[in-house]
Amino acid sequence: MTENGTTANPYLSGLFAPVREETTAVDLPVTGRLPESLRGRYLRNGPNPVGFPDPAAYGWFSGEGMVHGVRLRDGAAEWYRNRWVRSDDVAGQLGEKLLHGPRHLGLDFAPNTHVQRFAGHLLALVEGGSLPYELDDELRTIGPFDFHGTLPGGLAAHTVIDPGTGELHTVAYCLAWPYVQYLVAGTDGCVRHRVDIPVEGHPMMHDFSLTARHVLLYDLPGVYAPPTEPDGEPTPYWDPERPARLGLLPRDGGAAEVRWLDIDPCFVFHPMNAYEHDGTITVHLVRYDRMFDSGPGAKPAPARMERWTVDPAAGTVRRHRLDDRAVEFPRADPRRLTVRHRYGYAMLEPSGEAGSAGAHVTEGGGVRRLGAGLVKYDLERGTSETFLVPPHGDVGEGVFVPAAPGAAEDDGWVLAFAYDPGRAATDLLVLAAQDFAAGPVARVHLPVRVPIGFHGNWIPDAD
Repeated sequence: MTENGTTANPYLSGLFAPVREETTAVDLPVTGRLPESLRGRYLRNGPNPVGFPDPAAYGWFSGEGMVHGVRLRDGAAEWYRNRWVRSDDVAGQLGEKLLHGPRHLGLDFAPNTHVQRFAGHLLALVEGGSLPYELDDELRTIGPFDFHGTLPGGLAAHTVIDPGTGELHTVAYCLAWPYVQYLVAGTDGCVRHRVDIPVEGHPMMHDFSLTARHVLLYDLPGVYAPPTEPDGEPTPYWDPERPARLGLLPRDGGAAEVRWLDIDPCFVFHPMNAYEHDGTITVHLVRYDRMFDSGPGAKPAPARMERWTVDPAAGTVRRHRLDDRAVEFPRADPRRLTVRHRYGYAMLEPSGEAGSAGAHVTEGGGVRRLGAGLVKYDLERGTSETFLVPPHGDVGEGVFVPAAPGAAEDDGWVLAFAYDPGRAATDLLVLAAQDFAAGPVARVHLPVRVPIGFHGNWIPDAD
């Protein structure tokens, strides 16, 4: 409780509490042995307000982005850094020179959701109409990035880099648009393909799926209400009257070629991967029965791992639950995106009561229990392995890193930030994917706590 007796904002307390300083630490201590093949940076983005927002009005998704990174090379952890993304507002609050740069509809937000390298540019990403921001190798902000003047609007929080072509695919939305936008950028870093797909209302299409031939669009009852005040923020809510549907767009097709298939009401933040085989499309994803409920006693539905089998000829979508446990943040081997894959990884939540660290909160704003571990799925055998963190600890998204470019699908490492309650600070965990349940082969001990955040990636050193 706060001093005036009101409930504290969970996004500003406990393991969500923002850090107030940028830190640089070198020669980090390591327990265990780091694989020498890990040469690059593990980076993760998340909301971290610069100032002291009003607890009654602050929403987690509105916090300015801060990127946390660990540099690994030759079996050593060379540095840890955390840096705010310098939008003009952030730079102004920090008393620094404004970077300025291109804008979309005047929007200038410090991206807080993901980080991805593409065509030689390291990009901090967010959805809703703002441009991505480019960072340098040491996480300093270069400025807004508009794909060399070819980006027609904002980008999105999630992208897929096709391992076969090296091109970037995404689906973007903005409250000012009566459509969502499928974009393809070539390996030269320029947008080469754009399709504007009309949709009614303002659906929150946080992510999408990509196969070798199709783009899958999730048009679901989770939608945005426009802000009621000139400087207000849009609010996501559940519209029970809105049909749920899955859109199939041929990669080289136009908006008129989208085929919409009716599905059961649900919400999907994050697919794991999708692929086509013998005329059907298989999608592995995390599904909520509903999301963005409000009112007294409202509780977020747990998210479950499912397999969807899409039959375009019959116009059907069949669901099969793969796990009764609550999971989120599914990931797959990036070399297997758009094609058949056997393994996947997700953040696992406990079934018991939340620990003293507090509640975990979804990107959309629903409070849920703290993540308790990571799970590895063998999707062919229908089995899983689990790694659990200690009581009152926490772990974030697990990112798979192959041991070598030609290594087997599960021959590699899973990297994740994990809070260690004994140190009151965060470790970077390195787990061997082929011996997942055995626990980390190495722990890199960071000098500070990394607040609970969103998504990240392994950025290997350039050859």
